[in-house]
Amino acid sequence: MADTALNLLVENLLDSVRKKAKLIAENSKLQIAGLEDDFLHLEEEVQRLRALLKVAAQWQINSSKWKQLVNKDIRFAVHKAEDVIDVFAIRAQRCLESGFGVLGFLSIRRDSVRNLATKIDGLNEKVKEFLQNNQPAVQPETNSQELQDLPLKENEVVGLEEEAEKVIKRLVEGSEELNVVPVVGMHGLGKTTLAIKVFNDPQILNQFDSRIWVYVGQSYEIKDIFINILTCFIDRIEEYQDKDVNEIAKVICDFVPKEGKCLIVLDDVWAIGVVDFVKKTFPENSKGHRIMMTTPRQDVASCANPNPHDLKFLTQTESFLLLKSRVFGTGCFPEELTDLGESIAQKCCGVPLAIIVIAGALRGRKDKNNWLKVQKYFWQHLIIKNDPVRCWKFVEMSYNCLPQEMKECFLYCGTFPRGFDIPAWKLIRLWIAEGLIKSSPGYALEEVAENNLNELVNRNLVMVVQKKFDSRIKTCRLHDMVQEFCKMEATRECLFHEVSLTPDQAIPDDSRRLCIPSRFLGDFLSRKPFAEHVRSFLCFSPTQLSPHLTKLLHGAFPLLRVLDVEPIKILFSKDFYKLYHLKYMAFSGDFMAIPPTFCRFLNLQTLIFNTTSKKARYLESRWEIWNMLRLRHLHSNVPVRLPSPNSPKGEISCLRTLSMVAPESCNSCVLVKVGNLKKLSIKGNMAPFFYINKKGFSKHGELKRLENLKLLNDVFTTSSVLHLPPNFFRFARTLKKLTLSDTRFDWREAIGLEQLECLEVLKLKDAFTGKSWKLEVGFSELQSLSIDTADFETWEASTHHFPRLRHLVLIYCDKLEAVPATFADIPSLREMRLENTSKAVRSAKEIERKKQEMQFQNNIEFKLTISFDVDYKATQ
Repeated sequence: MADTALNLLVENLLDSVRKKAKLIAENSKLQIAGLEDDFLHLEEEVQRLRALLKVAAQWQINSSKWKQLVNKDIRFAVHKAEDVIDVFAIRAQRCLESGFGVLGFLSIRRDSVRNLATKIDGLNEKVKEFLQNNQPAVQPETNSQELQDLPLKENEVVGLEEEAEKVIKRLVEGSEELNVVPVVGMHGLGKTTLAIKVFNDPQILNQFDSRIWVYVGQSYEIKDIFINILTCFIDRIEEYQDKDVNEIAKVICDFVPKEGKCLIVLDDVWAIGVVDFVKKTFPENSKGHRIMMTTPRQDVASCANPNPHDLKFLTQTESFLLLKSRVFGTGCFPEELTDLGESIAQKCCGVPLAIIVIAGALRGRKDKNNWLKVQKYFWQHLIIKNDPVRCWKFVEMSYNCLPQEMKECFLYCGTFPRGFDIPAWKLIRLWIAEGLIKSSPGYALEEVAENNLNELVNRNLVMVVQKKFDSRIKTCRLHDMVQEFCKMEATRECLFHEVSLTPDQAIPDDSRRLCIPSRFLGDFLSRKPFAEHVRSFLCFSPTQLSPHLTKLLHGAFPLLRVLDVEPIKILFSKDFYKLYHLKYMAFSGDFMAIPPTFCRFLNLQTLIFNTTSKKARYLESRWEIWNMLRLRHLHSNVPVRLPSPNSPKGEISCLRTLSMVAPESCNSCVLVKVGNLKKLSIKGNMAPFFYINKKGFSKHGELKRLENLKLLNDVFTTSSVLHLPPNFFRFARTLKKLTLSDTRFDWREAIGLEQLECLEVLKLKDAFTGKSWKLEVGFSELQSLSIDTADFETWEASTHHFPRLRHLVLIYCDKLEAVPATFADIPSLREMRLENTSKAVRSAKEIERKKQEMQFQNNIEFKLTISFDVDYKATQ
């Protein structure tokens, strides 16, 4: 298939050319004779290139000549076109600002635009000629080669005993209904090995009269699966080869034991529908039949059973035991190699397959120097070419199965440092700014990007570290092995370049994105690099830099679109504001205000800034934010005081996120301007805010898209008691998530929250006070409820008040006598966590007991966690 990433580059280039043509047409100062026509001609040639690539995208093209054309000639031409147009845009902007002095330069740029059009025209002819004359090299796309997990030997199953016991218990216990037990995990964790161990376990042999093993894989055919099942009951299957799948399913159903139980193991399932088809082979009578499946995909597992068995990584101890077993068998492990062995085992990050491959490099070697070499060149041993069981192949298989538009998103995750917990919102913002997200009708770019991230998690290519209360991803991470794959593949695909200082270090001409470890940053900038072609500069780990070094950034990379140096304190110079093309900027610094010159970043989409000043309770905004019509997300670690717009009328801002702003900034003039807001975080003295808005959000009916609202009070006075206006949320019908902190309303005022018909997540931290919380209508859609630091003693609620509640968290509610007993009857409730909430423990355990009794009926596992801080225990 033609390079989808290149298609996206061409789309972005076409959009840029159109905007520049429009800019010329609308500004008399830029109207040089013939210049607009030159841009229109360039637009036509880029459109033609896009059309040809779309034709090529329908085919699998295996030709070195085509790869040369795509990866070198076309990509280089598109990048060069971006450079010329971006430089033109900067000079044009200066022309508009100054009114003179650059028309000569623009004339020179005209020649560059003409040359670009001629260059792309030549490439179009090459692509057209190739597609016409190389039909043998152009073939329909075929499925990738199958690859199974590599099972361990039976006597080398380390760390799977406890896992096997859990799976076996689920298979032999429970209801008489047909049940599915999925085992899910990334490649190389030992899913197949676990399945083999369970399949041959004595308990399984005693419980199931028939045991059937079927390998499925990616290129499965339902009929082949049914035939494989049928061969376990009869020897001759020739007469059934011509029957359709429904007929074969009926035949199998007749063979399934009428009195005993049957177990079918489906190994390596990739598609959601497989299990539903296999269920047809079982009779309707309830005999406790079971299906066990292994899959690398979380969505496939969850569809088969909402409570799949997630296969864990090996512990450090288990990893070392497996390494010793694979290298020396039952022999003695040399004591002098212990430290090295533990270090090498740790690098495998709990993946059994990685340990097997590394053990292969160590087997038969007792010399310490050999072990030191394996430790030093660890990753090279994991990616040995032409090794049929190399770890790389398992990651590569999942990568090759990704939709084309997701591959670059996945590889981009490799820009973050190893072991880095990646905030999902940051990753999504970066994907968008980098032009990696393709728009989809009816969906915002953020929604498309979040779907991509969920898909990468479903395929076990990205690990979830932390989830939000609404089960959305909060932070994620790459496994070390996966990250190395991303780095190497990204280098090969010229997606990004990781800077590592060497005496002859140079920035490759085809590197548009640079990521740099913090330890190299100071030396790198001190060499005063210059790379006009670089569009992104990323550094995610903290380091100390002298102020004059940070000033070198704009001079080194004048056409930057993405600058993320959030952990680093930077000092702005007047030349910094020449970075006209910035779409994404994240930085830190010792400042008390945002200077007026920030309004020059007219292309900015995401702005993230953290002040390190200890004096800054608020950040003053001296820049005209309302002129930045492309700004979508504003993040700050302290509240920002926004200026009032010159006129409340006019074009509505594109802002979707304001986090955080001061309460006094949320006046009617401002809120009228931000009608597209989806997330709003307000922090400061909330008393005046609630008083001004005592009639509710009725004055601000423009906030029709608001989904996430945080109200954080940070002013405490004994004389001023906050009150939640009765109709405050009356018009906030779209709210899905609400956070209240340090407001200390009376619990009787909580009735106002019950007006929020769409609310899914409610977080209350010292938000209400009083002896009792008594609900009236309840929360029909609420799924997560967190109450932190509350002094209520009784809680009157029933199942109809929280019909969809899944997660309940109580922290420092040490006066609460009991959790409502009826919560045991909420079918959806899966998790309850009590921290430093001692009096309610007994009631929580009673709810757990009742839930366990119902567990096998509703097929939902309930989890209760109870914990106490040391300080809390001491005070009690």
